[in-house]
Amino acid sequence: MGLQWQTGIVKKIEQATANTRRYWVELPQSPVFDFKPGQFITLDLPINEQRNKRWRSYSIASVPGIDNIIELIIVNVPGGVGSQYIFDQINEGSIVTLRGPQGVFVLPNLTEKDLYFICTGTGIAPFRSMLQYIQLHNLPHKQLHLIFGTRTEADLLYTDEMRELEQSMPGFNYHPTLSRQTWPGATGYVHPIYEELCKDKKPSLFMLCGWRAMIDEAKERILKMGYDKKDIVMELYG
Repeated sequence: MGLQWQTGIVKKIEQATANTRRYWVELPQSPVFDFKPGQFITLDLPINEQRNKRWRSYSIASVPGIDNIIELIIVNVPGGVGSQYIFDQINEGSIVTLRGPQGVFVLPNLTEKDLYFICTGTGIAPFRSMLQYIQLHNLPHKQLHLIFGTRTEADLLYTDEMRELEQSMPGFNYHPTLSRQTWPGATGYVHPIYEELCKDKKPSLFMLCGWRAMIDEAKERILKMGYDKKDIVMELYG
């Protein structure tokens, strides 16, 4: 059975960075919108005659099972027809058409291996959902590492929240790194961070989310470190 399309109401919009916004969408047809942490929804936007060319998918950044409001974090991609429409035409109070949840990039077994969440930009969305879920349900887990790469400090998403989580959740480590700015934290791309953390080859699962270039390189490097293909799970954006 195919997933049903339903109506959403945009309740709130907040500018997160210069080119990224947070959107809270209420789903009146679902008393509680339930999904697995890491899943996505698909929006049907009036940007093309062909149905499948109107669809844009976004990971849910909020925690499941609480209410019928989901949070999406959307970047305005240069030349992106979908994101341009969302930024120009969708306001608080706008009605949107969406379906979901979909996707198999979901929270894995937490007690078997250390977990590396590796992302760039809005690829942090599914990991935020997973981390909030782990904390909310106090799930037992091994070491959790969020490695988040972006260009400048102004581009960091949810950074205050992640720093607080690092203080309040035992075994969680937040590693932001900037590729275009020097600051007190790590600089450069995400790859040297997990390579250093994993040099003793402890059993680990690597979850990669973001643009293809980062994912392809990470996959290659992780395999080169001696890990197996099944130690890598990917969610590709774009």
